[in-house]
Amino acid sequence: MFDFKGKTVLVTGGAQGIGKEIVKGVVNGGGHAVILDINEEGARTTAAELGNCGAYRMDLGSPENIREVMARVLGDFERVDVLINCGGVISKVPFQELTDAEWERTLRINLTGTFTTCSAIYPYFMEKKGGRIVNVSSVAGKIGGGLLGTAAYATSKAGVNGLTKAIAKEGGKYGISCNAVCPSFTKTPMTRSLAEDAEKNAKVIGMIPLGRAADPSEPAQMILFFASEAASFVNGEIGDCDGGIVLD
Repeated sequence: MFDFKGKTVLVTGGAQGIGKEIVKGVVNGGGHAVILDINEEGARTTAAELGNCGAYRMDLGSPENIREVMARVLGDFERVDVLINCGGVISKVPFQELTDAEWERTLRINLTGTFTTCSAIYPYFMEKKGGRIVNVSSVAGKIGGGLLGTAAYATSKAGVNGLTKAIAKEGGKYGISCNAVCPSFTKTPMTRSLAEDAEKNAKVIGMIPLGRAADPSEPAQMILFFASEAASFVNGEIGDCDGGIVLD
């Protein structure tokens, strides 16, 4: 358990899966979590279940909506300490079938959505002289896809990794740290279709040295570490929680 007493932590995609485990960790650590999710009903259900949570509907595919909601959140709370970008989509379309629309949708939500949330809170963290950002990327961004997401997904997550390093480098002088976590196959509602396909599931599991999928709580622990003061001198790190796939 990491200490979040007195902290307010924003979590995009916090209604379910890894995001919900992050929210749970913040609350268990004594912090106040704010769930930002397009699934407003799911966000409110999770907030009610875990307690000490707020919930807002946010569409990561709409920069205008992101900026409007982020402005409202920053106005509603006396302080915000951490932004965790966990929301996103998977694209499984083979490259030869990849359309302009699918490419644009995936990058707009996964990469541009992450950029927009970060840029919306960055001036606030500058003025406050500090803040922590954690981006949830994917092992696909390092190995070019092939586990769950294909070309569009891998490209969006590789972009998140580059964005993370750039924010870390530029934000450090303002006391802003930015790190990312790259999970591999994790048992979440988003990956249920893969888990239910015995042949594909076996193929993916066969690529993981530990020989199993992750529980959502496992990548969440690494994300919570980066979000906490335990990682006070960690900046620009792209951490793997992948069961040993990348080994870098």
